[in-house]
Amino acid sequence: MTDRELMEQIMMEVRDTRSEMAAVKNEIRDTRLTLENETNRNIQTIAEGHYDLTRKLDEALAIENEKEMMKIRLNILESEVEKLKAKIEQIA
Repeated sequence: MTDRELMEQIMMEVRDTRSEMAAVKNEIRDTRLTLENETNRNIQTIAEGHYDLTRKLDEALAIENEKEMMKIRLNILESEVEKLKAKIEQIA
């Protein structure tokens, strides 16, 4: 192989490598765009949905806690009414 042929072969390989590098750069660019435009937005949407679910759960738990406290107060009041009834019956 002559020097000229060797030089041409090297130049072709360099062109092929540049072409492959350009393709890789395009793939990387497309991947970055996908991450920025789709994946990151989807993650944000999911996170916002989870935040709403957490807020709704907290609200539901607060209502349940309030109901529980009201049941306790009702039990106490019922007990006190029973005691008052018993005292009234003793007096009468």
